[in-house]
Amino acid sequence: MPRPFPFLQKLIAVLALLALVAGCTTTPPESVLTVPAQPQKYAAIVVDASSGKTLFEVNSRSQRYPASLTKMMTLYMLFEALESGRVTKETRIPVSDHAASQPPTKLRFRRGETIDVDSAIRAMVVKSANDVAVAMGEYLGGGSEDQFAAMMTAKARSLGMTGTSFRNACGLPDDGQVTTARDMAVLGMALEHRFPQHFHYFSESDFMFRGRLVRGHNDMLGRVRGVDGIKTGYIRASGYNIVTSYNADGRHLIVVVMGADTARQRNDHVEALIQRSVAPTTADASQPRLMYSGQQPGSPLPQLPPPDSALPGLPPPDSATPASALPGSPASDLPSADLASPSAPLLPAQ
Repeated sequence: MPRPFPFLQKLIAVLALLALVAGCTTTPPESVLTVPAQPQKYAAIVVDASSGKTLFEVNSRSQRYPASLTKMMTLYMLFEALESGRVTKETRIPVSDHAASQPPTKLRFRRGETIDVDSAIRAMVVKSANDVAVAMGEYLGGGSEDQFAAMMTAKARSLGMTGTSFRNACGLPDDGQVTTARDMAVLGMALEHRFPQHFHYFSESDFMFRGRLVRGHNDMLGRVRGVDGIKTGYIRASGYNIVTSYNADGRHLIVVVMGADTARQRNDHVEALIQRSVAPTTADASQPRLMYSGQQPGSPLPQLPPPDSALPGLPPPDSATPASALPGSPASDLPSADLASPSAPLLPAQ
């Protein structure tokens, strides 16, 4: 007996096969990541701190102004001095005229006053105090902040921070003081790996000084579970910068964002990068399309500087050209594919 409707059965089979093929070849919708920064200022990197693998990066080797992220290196040098016994946490650090004259953010010391090392660490981490950072730089630099800045740059080179040059201890505007997002990730990991006994300072959001509570600027602390440090920074020329350590559920990340328009938008962006990096559906996905601040949907991306390029008008990182102050706000944290192989660790072997 002939089977009923043989043509209809064949048609249904063909349609089912076409639907299966279409389902297999359809690509997922393009991922778009909103960036709260101008493309000429923006730089970011997310690194798996356990393996050194890069999970996300944009302009990570392009030079940017560090602002108060500079104090991370000042603190690295101080931790080395503590380790060697050159200073103790009770050592009193004198404040010079030069240090006392630094613009805010600061603790407003007068010349001749002193601060103990333990309080100085908290002042630099929590308050991002410029007067304290300069006083510490002068002390560790044998009385010269310039000498200390040269020591900072040499230490940066030894850590593999090839795009960084320091000119002062605090991060105030200077056209020769530059870094990269990659270098800041290297420094963040080095601080945690080399000085785990001191890393707790970077998780503090306030401290007591001279009988009053001094509050900090790092609003990522307590906002995202697993964030345990480390440092924020801002000058007008740089935008809002941050290095963030995330350590939860077996994942340890270092996230660097530079050049954001506001502190709140910077923090939102860091949180988005953390979520993207720990989510199993996106952690290994290709890089999303970026939507920069002020960019209209569908508009072409503004021209970016090439990888490893200096900021416009800046001397090369190793130039001995005398530094001059940039116009702009003083350094403070008040609210308001140019990478190496992703599998290559960022930190050099110890």
